[in-house]
Amino acid sequence: MLIAVSSVKGSPGVTTFTVALAANWPSAVRRVVVECDPAGGDLGQRFGLAPSPGLLSLAAAARQPIDSSAFWNHTQLLADELPVVPGPAGGPQARAALSTLVLASSLLHRAAREPGVVMLADCGRMDPGSPAEPMIRQADALLLISGTHRDELAHVAARLHELGQVAARPSLVLAGRGHHTKEVEQELGIPVMARIPYDPTAATSLTGHAIPGRARKGGLVRAAVEVARILAAGAPSIQAAGPTVGQHVPGVPPQRVPAYGVRIAPELHKVALPDGEVSP
Repeated sequence: MLIAVSSVKGSPGVTTFTVALAANWPSAVRRVVVECDPAGGDLGQRFGLAPSPGLLSLAAAARQPIDSSAFWNHTQLLADELPVVPGPAGGPQARAALSTLVLASSLLHRAAREPGVVMLADCGRMDPGSPAEPMIRQADALLLISGTHRDELAHVAARLHELGQVAARPSLVLAGRGHHTKEVEQELGIPVMARIPYDPTAATSLTGHAIPGRARKGGLVRAAVEVARILAAGAPSIQAAGPTVGQHVPGVPPQRVPAYGVRIAPELHKVALPDGEVSP
């Protein structure tokens, strides 16, 4: 299974939530986080990882026919438990590596399709023409993470029409303090899969001291547990949903509003809010 995690603006915690999802995956599978951010990776610096193995060594290996099991030779461990493929800090190096790895037949994609493997790809910001876009297109699910302040939501609204074209199963996940979840749903005309509360303690743990594992408490971990549970179940209960008929989506002309295919899990109807309350 390949799950892409991305944003359209700013830094709403894509890397943090990607690692939290992998660390809290509920089933006994082989989990791995791959940094596919064209702007460069963060995990190496946060956790003091070695420059290699990682995305660059994986790209070099992917240039020749090789068994998909060789993918795991290019991982490192976070806190001795979670395999990751760290990206280089430099954007040019990351983009060069991605140009090789995003091919559907590449070592990266073959490893993601192996039975019992869950690959979570941190794709950074979903800019037009991003070299990580093929990863998003080929993913089984896309988690689009956004902040909830007016400027952040404006960027999401302006690009909603692209979601159904870019990803097979996109879902909107809100992060941090800002507008109420229901207000966002009404304004954008689409449902929200989950809300990641403001949780500085869990976020700080991703500076390299620990990763948010099952023993941790907190809103970020609870959100990751719920989202991971739905995704791990194959999302049989996730329902396709588009804007209400006749409803205007900001930034998208009414006549061009398609059915986006954005999903909401009924189990996540009660979403965590920034102040710790739960929406009705």
